[in-house]
Amino acid sequence: MSTSHERQLQIKAILKTADEAISATHFAKQFSVSRQTIVGDVALLRAQGEAIIATPQGYQYQAEPETTTTIVCKHTPEEMLAELEIMIEYGATVRDVSVDHPVYGQLKGQLMLSSISDVKLFAHRVKQEQAHLLSELTGGIHLHTISLRDPEQLPALLQALQEAGFLYSGEN
Repeated sequence: MSTSHERQLQIKAILKTADEAISATHFAKQFSVSRQTIVGDVALLRAQGEAIIATPQGYQYQAEPETTTTIVCKHTPEEMLAELEIMIEYGATVRDVSVDHPVYGQLKGQLMLSSISDVKLFAHRVKQEQAHLLSELTGGIHLHTISLRDPEQLPALLQALQEAGFLYSGEN
């Protein structure tokens, strides 16, 4: 059995070389500890300055993208899937979603969606958990931080979102 420090070093090493997110449940089974122990280990690693983020798929290191931008969108909950699919189609990774709440200030959810399968899994989880979207708190208006490997795709992405009626300009 490893000590908590040894386990944290192993978690850090695994995440640094992982090609995809790894769930706390996976780590818990691997190290024969509870999921909550892993959550605590990751919290301690973050407190030490490690750039580990929690996504719906699990934990991963936050890679620095080539181009990151924030876009403002507005749509109904039923249109969420179409909005995310457009972003993925144009090569974006949807890093997060945030809203400006009148009481709580900025509320943000980590997404890290970079493929259609990620989007479908996210939509399935929303449906399965009967979860409400953050955008429902603000009449559909929300922000996405996206990253693009090819920054030349941004104008085409924005045009596609505009044509679909998802890009918010303050007028719709």
